Amino acid sequence: MKYEQELKPEIREKMKKNLVYVGIFSIVMLFAGLTSGYYVSMGKSFWLKYPMPTGFYLSTLFIALSSLSFWWAIQGAKKDKQGQLKGAMVATLLFGIGFLYFQFQGYGTLINKGLNPVNDMLVTNGRYGDYYEIKYKGDLVGVDGNEYLINGKPIAASDFKNIQAYFKQFEKIKQSTPVQVKAPNAQIELFYKGLPVQIKNKRLYANDSTELTFSDEIRLSELAVHIRDKRGDFFAHGTYGKDFTIYYSGKALEYKNRQLQYNGTPLKPHMQLSAMQAADSASAYLYLITFVHLLHVLIALLYLTKVAISSFTGKFSSENHLSLRLSSIFWHFLGLLWLYLLVFLNFIH
Repeated sequence: MKYEQELKPEIREKMKKNLVYVGIFSIVMLFAGLTSGYYVSMGKSFWLKYPMPTGFYLSTLFIALSSLSFWWAIQGAKKDKQGQLKGAMVATLLFGIGFLYFQFQGYGTLINKGLNPVNDMLVTNGRYGDYYEIKYKGDLVGVDGNEYLINGKPIAASDFKNIQAYFKQFEKIKQSTPVQVKAPNAQIELFYKGLPVQIKNKRLYANDSTELTFSDEIRLSELAVHIRDKRGDFFAHGTYGKDFTIYYSGKALEYKNRQLQYNGTPLKPHMQLSAMQAADSASAYLYLITFVHLLHVLIALLYLTKVAISSFTGKFSSENHLSLRLSSIFWHFLGLLWLYLLVFLNFIH
């Protein structure tokens, strides 16, 4: 401390600025690596693309407003306008909190749309039609994308809730206890491999004498969860081609007759297998990149709280506002970094 006090003010300022710039440079390198990894990982891979949530755009507005109010606070300090300084710092903190709030709103939107870093892109285990099908009121239920259909038309919401209520009893199973039909529904007929499932003493049989195996029960449980979440062939919710699209080697794949198509023809068996095994790496990168940035903002916001408190104690004036300016440099950088990330994710995602 004594050595630092003996330094000339301009030298001390330069040293502190260099420390801030070193921190900024390390963060730039971190996100350069993350965004480069995202781009390289796309390569010849199956990649899910979808629009960014509205919350991310609103958070951009709030971090921009926080940068503006921070600049206004510094102007107040330079002119010894303590009221302007205090009001602008409070506004900066509130706008920063607004950024955090809308970021989490964005994450909530993604999760509600079935987009999270641990899902695959295509439903494989428990996929409707692979092992199990149902008839509802005598009509066979079909699937197109994530839509459940009867006679080619979407099932009415009230009817689908009836189906969901019936399958709820199959969501949780135990190996030690065979599945039992505790809530039968005369309107629903369950089929296994094209044959009606028989119910005897509340237990499920593939035929007159063969009870469903535990593996069959697992598939039924997985199907029940998919029906609960109204999931057909994709983990992402919504309509294929509108709410989300799967790309391969930078080219959008078509979806027809429950099959992905490349250049107008169904995927070859080895590509179809790769697609079924492909994780949603796009969402994993999205969450990683944005959350790492969010952590930096949170840490910076905690420090800004300390700076804001100092502004109320009269610490900053026209002759002493270096730490205020250094904090603003880092805060403005985080705002610009977020803008870059949003543009990057928008154009590539």
